[in-house]
Amino acid sequence: MAIWSRRWRRPDRPVGGSGKQTVRILPVSLLRTIAVLLLFTTSARADPVLDILAHVYPQHLAGHDAAALIWKDGTRMPVDDGLGPKSFDQLLQTPDIRDQFAITYRLGSVFETPAINQDPGRIRNEAFFLKMYGDCRNGDVTGHLKAVPWPIGNSVLMTEINGVADALAAVSRELATLPADMTKFLAPTGGTYACRNIAGTDRLSLHAFGAAIDINPRFGDYWRWQRFAEGELVWRNRIPLRIVDLFERHGFIWGGKWYHFDTLHFEYRPELIALSELDQLHK
Repeated sequence: MAIWSRRWRRPDRPVGGSGKQTVRILPVSLLRTIAVLLLFTTSARADPVLDILAHVYPQHLAGHDAAALIWKDGTRMPVDDGLGPKSFDQLLQTPDIRDQFAITYRLGSVFETPAINQDPGRIRNEAFFLKMYGDCRNGDVTGHLKAVPWPIGNSVLMTEINGVADALAAVSRELATLPADMTKFLAPTGGTYACRNIAGTDRLSLHAFGAAIDINPRFGDYWRWQRFAEGELVWRNRIPLRIVDLFERHGFIWGGKWYHFDTLHFEYRPELIALSELDQLHK
């Protein structure tokens, strides 16, 4: 049985902080175990979203209460800003911790074209990621970068915090076993670490934390490069979903599952993968 449950048929072809620290990568089997344990918890204080965050980032989070995440250094980070319902643009620009889970990421190799503004994972609380990975603008990130062998070409740099580099190395080993005709999608890569904002915004990209990779841009489709049809984006993809499956199995989400698609983009978000598993177990 696959570690990450697969409830859909796979298609035959793609469709149109500072200081060093020793970290332990969470194996995929453990992430699924977390989902199973949370499914059967009976505590009245259980909060699946916050429980998952504490479990997948154990090097940083000591736990939580109803109002805040509790970091191991004693910092309390509020999980709700009290502003109530937000528009999509407000979710992107000023999300709180809970807002990051407003749109569920769906695992699987067959899925419906994302509806308007269905962008699971694009809602990111920047303060959360800055505290965990550091601020590249202050030089906090480069000291944690680790070279990861890539199936084609040179190594790539990813952060070792949270075992991200080790998770990508596991992806790389599996990608190396794919048929030769799939290697063209992998290299040259579009980059990993880059201290920059998301295009067209003032928000830091996950690349700025060394926790994202873009595979070969030649075969990638990006919403800003596409024309709108009658006011709506026309979703496109040329990346084989077999590649997507391998990334998801190791905690990476895919930008191709966004309405504002970025099909060459993968970022390490094990909390969204675990929550998706939990959601499937409930069904």
